[in-house]
Amino acid sequence: MVSRAQRGAVADWFWTIDRFFLALFILLMGIGFMLSFAGSPAVAERLGLDSFHFVRRHSIFLIPSLITMIGLSFLTPRQVRRTAVIMLAVMIVLMVLVLFFGQEVKGGRRWIGIGALSLQPSEFMKPAFIVTCAWLFSEHARQPEVPGNLFAILLYGMIVALLIAQPDLGQTILTTAVWGGMFFMAGMPWLWIILLGGFATGGLVVAYTMLPHVAGRIDRFLTGEGDTFQVDTAREAIIRGDWLGRGPGEGIVKRIIPDSHTDFIFSVAAEEFGIIFCMALVLIFALVVMRGLTLAMRERDDFTRFAVAGLVLQIGVQSMINVGVNLELLPAKGMTLPLISYGGSSMVAICVTAGFILALTRHRPEKRAVERSLFRSGIGVPAE
Repeated sequence: MVSRAQRGAVADWFWTIDRFFLALFILLMGIGFMLSFAGSPAVAERLGLDSFHFVRRHSIFLIPSLITMIGLSFLTPRQVRRTAVIMLAVMIVLMVLVLFFGQEVKGGRRWIGIGALSLQPSEFMKPAFIVTCAWLFSEHARQPEVPGNLFAILLYGMIVALLIAQPDLGQTILTTAVWGGMFFMAGMPWLWIILLGGFATGGLVVAYTMLPHVAGRIDRFLTGEGDTFQVDTAREAIIRGDWLGRGPGEGIVKRIIPDSHTDFIFSVAAEEFGIIFCMALVLIFALVVMRGLTLAMRERDDFTRFAVAGLVLQIGVQSMINVGVNLELLPAKGMTLPLISYGGSSMVAICVTAGFILALTRHRPEKRAVERSLFRSGIGVPAE
């Protein structure tokens, strides 16, 4: 056990980290590893690979993911901001390169090869974009003469243009929802809300009109006609699981779900472990969001408040999209379940998000001491 009397970096981290947040993130990673045994062997066998090929790769991805999350949690808010700005600049460059040199998968260019690895820059863009926009919003709130909101709007437009060019409508919707939530927290005027809402609606109409694969997915969702094999099979897996599931390794329908280890891992969990288990999994994600928003509301620093709220919204909205698709409440869209689904880029990127959250929500005694000192002198307000 680490002593409170110690003053080393590890001791300071241990006593200042939000251990409830840390436990939730590690719990989700553990559940994801467990579910990889249920969802991935059938996919590996269809591809002619060893049954536990994806299980081994998932376990390998856990190591850099955990190191990334813990390492970033040591940063100060200023270091988080600087790291995010640098990361965003690098990811924007890579997202441009993806359009020309990226690997085409299912009609989209979202991956770029770096040596023996494949990287999806848009996954790492999300937490960096959120933190950078939080900084821009906070600067405008602190100094109204600084055009932080305008820069955030221009940055949003650039990111959305790159996502649509790939094309990746799911990430576009996710980014728009989180960015809009942060802008609303930053005091967006109602005129802006109406204008941006109209812009988002118009964007969906244009996507439906101009992108055949988008129109196809929406039409299949509304009419139930066409190739609905994947979502129908996922629904069947959930139904067969009932309340308590068929038991570990006893799932049958999961074996024919094409993306059972990634986009439809929730359906696999329902078939083998039951609806009650899935409800508990949803509750964990809800706790992450509620914990983050509660801490954000208590925070006096605008940057920290906007960043923490935006980062937990990213996890919450992404999990809602994934679960909604599995339950046929939303049109089919490839979106991983954070920290659960298989995928190196997705897992490491979500751990970047988690690391930023842990860094920004650490208890900082020196900050509290300053606030109490200012209060005693009649300058500030007492710290909570």
